[in-house]
Formats: sequence, C-alpha cells, structure tokens
Amino acid sequence: MINILLALLTIFFIILIGILPFRVMYLFSDLMYFVLFKVIGYRREVIAGNLKRAFPGSDEQEMNLLLGKVYKNLTDIIIEGIKSFTMGRRQILKRHRIKNPEIIEQSRAQNRSIIGVTSHYCNWEWGSLSASLQTDYNVVAFYKPLSNRWVDKFLRWSRSRYGTTLASIFETSSTFEKNRNQPTIFLMAADQSPSKREAGKAYWVDFLGIRTAFLHGPEKHAKLNGHDIVYVDIQRERRGYYSLKLSVLAENVGQLPDGEITRRYAKKLESIIRQNPANWLWSHKRWKLGGHNGRKDIGGGILS
Repeated sequence: MINILLALLTIFFIILIGILPFRVMYLFSDLMYFVLFKVIGYRREVIAGNLKRAFPGSDEQEMNLLLGKVYKNLTDIIIEGIKSFTMGRRQILKRHRIKNPEIIEQSRAQNRSIIGVTSHYCNWEWGSLSASLQTDYNVVAFYKPLSNRWVDKFLRWSRSRYGTTLASIFETSSTFEKNRNQPTIFLMAADQSPSKREAGKAYWVDFLGIRTAFLHGPEKHAKLNGHDIVYVDIQRERRGYYSLKLSVLAENVGQLPDGEITRRYAKKLESIIRQNPANWLWSHKRWKLGGHNGRKDIGGGILS
C-alpha cells in the first residue's frame, strides 16, 4: 500500500510539473541549480573529484566555472526528463532530431540490426521517445528497472508510448535473442562504470588520460549477433533543442580484434567530452573500480 501511495504521489508530481510550458520549467531548473550547486552541494565531492582527475591541468578558477556549467546541464536534464512524460510527438521531433538518418538506412539496406551506443551526455532521456518516430526499424532501449514497480510500470508506459520497447538491462541476452529475426536498433548507454561483479569482464582502455573500465555488453552482443555499431552523438543546439549525429563505429564486427569496438567507443566519447566537458554526467562514480592517469595498467579485465 505504501509503495502504491508513493507511486501515485510521484506520478501526480511528474504530471503536474510536466504540463507546465518549457519556459516555466526552466525557471524551476534555474532554481534547482541554485539549490543543488550553491546550497546543498549535491554530489559536489564526486563531481569535483572526477573533473580534477580528468583535467588535472585546470586551475581553480577554470574548475569552478566548469563545475557551475556541469550543474546547469544536470538540472536541465532532470527537468527535461520530467517534461518527457507529457511531450507530444511534434515536440519530440522538433527538439530531438536525427541529422543524418541515412546512416541507419545503410544498415537497413543490408538487413542488418544496429546497436546504437550513446552516453550520458546532453539529453539522452528523450532518445527512447524520438528514435521510433524517426525510423522504420524496430527500436529497443535498455534501462535499469526502478525499485518501485508501480513507478516502473508508469515509466515503461511513458517511454514506450511512441513505439519503442523498453527492455531491462538484466534481460539483455534474451532481448537480443527475441529480436534476432527482425531488423532492430538496440539503444545502449555504454559509459557507466561496470559493477564490482562485472569487473572481471570489463574492457580497460585509456580514457581522458585514465586507465578506465568499460562495460563489455555492447561489444559482446555486437559480435555474437553480427550487428553494426553506431555512435549517437547528442548535442545541445540551444536550451531544450538537441541534434543527433550518427557515426558508424564498426561494421563486419566479427573481423575486429577483441576490445577494438570498446576502444573506438571510448575514443569517440572522449573527443566529444573534450569539446564541451560540462555536458557529460559527472555526478556518477565513473572510476569507482580505480583508474590511474597513465601510470600503470589495472588488472582484472581485458587490457587494450
């Protein structure tokens, strides 16, 4: 009963906030920025620690300026995530647009499925809504289920209302198998740190000057199923408007050496982050498995 009540309150709050116009919602974002950054310092130690590790040459003034921009991006993404529950098709297509859909058609012409790898950069939240509106492919987006099953059901309904199928990250293998016989785009955010349980399977590559563990899933399933790997680069054109540029990371994946797909992904992500580091989600513990600024390799995984 408590879970149901909490779910109803959460859903009511989401809808109440979500029906507000964007210009009003961004006022909430500005207020949230002030509270999270200036007042309570939400995960400030983690964010600042990650930034200092990735950009050790930055002085205090540069770091403080970057830190503020990181929080502005974070609060906009939170507000836009809430707004996504009430956005119509036209709004989604207007604000989250693929610039070069011909990349998708190249794979479609050869009847091959695609693993669309992205990252927690700019607004990845709208991807499960926009992708199925811009392609004839079957679209599957992987996500981590919420602990409250009622809120989770609401999330699944909302994110799949325009045709995308949401699949649990705990059912990844069975989801690929289930969609084996139809051309499908599988959306996977691949920049999270593997858990300690997954550390032995992780690929360790150089990323932002640090030996970093990456999830093995995208590369594993691409090779098992012969799927193309396409990077989805999400860039903010202006507040609330994003362009998605697709680039092929790998075709004929079975011919590539072990770890090559992950190396290409890490290299692509690093180049994007270095152009505008404030837009990445620095609030997660990216190097919780360790990481050294080029000083030595770390065991326990597959070294590049």
